[in-house]
Amino acid sequence: MSIPEQAAPYWSTNSDGELMVGDLVVSSLVARHGTPIFLYDRAILERKYLALRNALPARFRICYSVKANPNPAFLRFFLEKGCGLEIASVGEFEQARAAGCCPKDILFAGPGKTVAELESVIAAGVGEIHAESDSEIERISAISKKIGTRTRIALRVNPGEEGQGGAMRMGGKSSPFGVDEEQMDPLLQRIARDPVLEFCGIHLFSGTQVLDSSVLLTQYQKGLEIARHAAMVVDTPIRTLDFGGGLGIPYFPGDAELDLAQVREGLRQVVASITGEPCFTPTKFIVEPGRFLVGECGVYVARINDIKISRGKKYLILDGGMNHHLAASGNLGQVIKRNFPIAILNKLNACAAEVVDIVGPLCTPLDALGRSLTLPAAEIGDLVGIFQSGAYARTASPMGFLSHPAPPEAWVDGSHDFLVRARTPPVDYLPEVPQVEVSESVA
Repeated sequence: MSIPEQAAPYWSTNSDGELMVGDLVVSSLVARHGTPIFLYDRAILERKYLALRNALPARFRICYSVKANPNPAFLRFFLEKGCGLEIASVGEFEQARAAGCCPKDILFAGPGKTVAELESVIAAGVGEIHAESDSEIERISAISKKIGTRTRIALRVNPGEEGQGGAMRMGGKSSPFGVDEEQMDPLLQRIARDPVLEFCGIHLFSGTQVLDSSVLLTQYQKGLEIARHAAMVVDTPIRTLDFGGGLGIPYFPGDAELDLAQVREGLRQVVASITGEPCFTPTKFIVEPGRFLVGECGVYVARINDIKISRGKKYLILDGGMNHHLAASGNLGQVIKRNFPIAILNKLNACAAEVVDIVGPLCTPLDALGRSLTLPAAEIGDLVGIFQSGAYARTASPMGFLSHPAPPEAWVDGSHDFLVRARTPPVDYLPEVPQVEVSESVA
């Protein structure tokens, strides 16, 4: 047994076959912080950021997608790199501000923005709001008039069939996200004639978890086409063209990493192709990755609490489950449930010896984190790790289910580790529950 192939480029072991997180063995980290726990290796995060930054032309800006992992340690990391932040709620806006992000460096997208959320971000001077419907444009306009400010607004567009791709397709079909490409012209004109709205550009989002560079580049070309048309409709250059996120990472056997060399060359050609076009002269190109940047730097670690055999099948029962890592259970968008890369972290030099299912402690058959896995012989107390857990893991899970404590998160920087989120109790206890008097009913 060794580190699973999908995670092998980024993780290593010591001579005893134990996972290293930075310069620390995983057993030392769980001895200090307990299990279950999410561990993040800053060196992997740095490596991923530099790889993407070097693949992007200078005109491209990275805005980290907060939804992937909103831990303040990640937000501060990207802000220190000069990145902006992309948010999808006022809660994420407040987290971004608390991490030190200027409002002008925040982009706000999402199909269900409330009036209260819009009032809050507009009053604070948010960098851009990416509108997703005609009624949302009206709300933004009304709030801007009331506050007495001019709001920068982009139109999020649901592209046609030729612009879609990725493991989760967003474009080319009916969608709650964005405005259909064929319906955008009157909305562009509506924005352009409103004195309290400043049209800045287009936001394209066609799909996510893209591993094929040709699919990604096709989406970018489609984005240029839509932006070029938008500039003609409103008779003004495009200030920002947000290509969205969508860059994928390998989760399952056979997945190949996104070829950044091909992306780099393709984007060089993209930029060259628009040289001299007036509508793109001032354009700032934006990508807003989340998973690609942070997904591979995280590992979820849980301890085997029990081992049992039921009708010929062996189960390893952990002290954490789908309440902490819904995606690994296959219940976050997977149609066919496939295993994340999983290993016994203190036996990475041992030979595979048995086929097991890995389950959590919850009272539901949905709480299965790995199915028919071939692993070394396991013992109670061993540490099981789920790799590719830096994105859409803790933050996308039903942590209140069955009232288990929420797991902590630790940030590892070389030989130093820091708890960046503490383990929290399962219930917020009231100091005193008020007594309610119930009077007898009168016949």
